[in-house]
Amino acid sequence: MRIALIGYGAMGQLVADQARKSGDEIGTTFTSKSHGTDSIQMAQALRGHDVAIDFSLGEYVLRNVEAATLAGVPLVEGTTGWKQHEAEATRIVLERDGALVFGANFSTGVNLFYRIVQHAAALFAKIDDYAPFIHEAHHSRKRDAPSGTALRLRELMSLHFAQDIPTSSTRVGFIPGTHQVGFDSEADQVLLTHVARSRAGFAAGALLAAHWILGRKGVYEFGEIIDEILTTPGGES
Repeated sequence: MRIALIGYGAMGQLVADQARKSGDEIGTTFTSKSHGTDSIQMAQALRGHDVAIDFSLGEYVLRNVEAATLAGVPLVEGTTGWKQHEAEATRIVLERDGALVFGANFSTGVNLFYRIVQHAAALFAKIDDYAPFIHEAHHSRKRDAPSGTALRLRELMSLHFAQDIPTSSTRVGFIPGTHQVGFDSEADQVLLTHVARSRAGFAAGALLAAHWILGRKGVYEFGEIIDEILTTPGGES
């Protein structure tokens, strides 16, 4: 599989390293110097690739979606901080018969954590004494706060709780990513926590999505891939 990388920071470099180790080829790489490139120029460079993986910045997502669809190349969108453009990105992909996988978090562990949290929220919502909350912490370079993962957790919990769910953030140092969901009462407190030890899990998930999207059309959330794995005998997609 020949992969184009959009963004070559810490995540892009991890994806490249894991891809080469698994036998995939890295073709065109768009670095921070490519920010001024328009969608038509990007599309020309993307042609001939099997898939593109984007870990750049939220402000460039629509341009990257535009370029990938013009080139006819499926896009794995790992960037966060672009939720306000989600409807427009979906429209572009569907109108051009393209393919897109996106997700607030490409870690398999986090996606299983989503399911644990949703089940816990359904249980605690039945008991009036418990108030839900979310806290997340990341390294100081992460721009969006709350994180896309925290926003997704809040969406899932809001399916069961009518009240607003307090969501707080910390940006400091080199924290890879910590998400904590709590249910608090006068009598006790229950905490569910996911701690990322490195970014390697995000890269592995992005590559899983890249292989999965080949030959498909449409817009998919990464959780749909996890659901398919969980429901397939033997755990293989």
